[in-house]
Amino acid sequence: MQKKLKVVTLGCSKNTVDTEHLLAQLPADAFAIVEDDQPVDSLLLNTCGFIGDAKEESIEAILAAVEEKKQGRAGEVVVFGCLSQRYLAELPVEIPEVDAWFGARDLAPVLRHLGVEPGRLTARRIARHQGYAYLKISEGCDRRCSYCAIPFIRGAHRSVPMEDLVAEAESLAAQGVRELILIAQDTTYYGLDLYKRRALGELLERLSALPGIEWIRIHYSYPADFPEDVLAAMADNPKVCRYLDIPLQHIADGMLERMHRHVDGAWTRALIKRLRAEVPGVALRTTMIVGHPGETEEEFAELLDFVREARFERLGAFTYSEEEGTWGAEHLKDDVPEDVKRERLDRLMAVQRDISLECNRARVGTEVRVMVDDFVNGNAICRSEFESPEVDGEILLQNPAPELRVGDMVRVRIVAAEEYDLIGEQIR
Repeated sequence: MQKKLKVVTLGCSKNTVDTEHLLAQLPADAFAIVEDDQPVDSLLLNTCGFIGDAKEESIEAILAAVEEKKQGRAGEVVVFGCLSQRYLAELPVEIPEVDAWFGARDLAPVLRHLGVEPGRLTARRIARHQGYAYLKISEGCDRRCSYCAIPFIRGAHRSVPMEDLVAEAESLAAQGVRELILIAQDTTYYGLDLYKRRALGELLERLSALPGIEWIRIHYSYPADFPEDVLAAMADNPKVCRYLDIPLQHIADGMLERMHRHVDGAWTRALIKRLRAEVPGVALRTTMIVGHPGETEEEFAELLDFVREARFERLGAFTYSEEEGTWGAEHLKDDVPEDVKRERLDRLMAVQRDISLECNRARVGTEVRVMVDDFVNGNAICRSEFESPEVDGEILLQNPAPELRVGDMVRVRIVAAEEYDLIGEQIR
């Protein structure tokens, strides 16, 4: 008889990949995967413990799962992922109603708890039909940025062997995936542990040779020592999107030093200039932190000037959150008041809104190939190579052809622009 199992995934796309690996290991004749609110034998939570808001969300989800168990709607509650990895000693004491706790670095114990002997994690079970999927090319991180808890949650950097990634990508393509989004804590670090060299460029070449894969997108690239062959692939390989997610965090030399970023402002400016010169038309996404310990008004003003100068097509920003165990929490005083952090965040995002609108207006009248992600109120929600799902704006395709389906790729003319989204019409 099949056991009913449900997995609730919180946090980033890396957790989504872990969940999909776990689901692919479960024999179909032994487990029925539930996605609605019906009662289940096992309720699993894949948690996030990166920053304060994410930890709070995970705790609330665990308590809700415990309540489901009390009401007889879940036979057991199993928790794994980053939050439980980070607080594996404390959480079982605080929430004893949870039946089993596991960390984030290995799915094997979770599978064995469910009575399944784990195999190689080269297959994925996509939760719903979509044209894209994330491909996690490495785990952990060897860098020690002052604000980041990932190294002691996820451990040291470990690249996934290239052969396993190719096999996983083939599995995804067989399920209808046409876009691979490469993710890691630092994608440019890929291969240094296994092959003693940066191998992201070679990986791009091998993945782009797979039938069915149309786009390959790169996320989370560290600015230091950016690989030259990756720039060449973005410029010359039609399957590699002219898009790069490269979190910079700040531009002021003093801030970059306190953050332990191992680059300075001059290096960062030169890198952005080189990216735009060597990959014409590239769309750059970055992330900034405001209110990090020691950030002065002058340093923040320099950040604003840099954003105006660099004109990032996409930019996200966060206020500094002190995380126990990090270098910043142990050695720096969180000395920027919360209201100042919020005010700086608002000022930064106001600058970016204007830039985003100007960039979008410049695209009106252009033609672009898009992928259909969803349908809402008769319109198709689409993206081009210049937009990543879940984090960037969308292209709203009005009056799409009735035969269009999720995952299809069509040509679109951009006819109107908003601050973050675009309006398009299908070219027929």
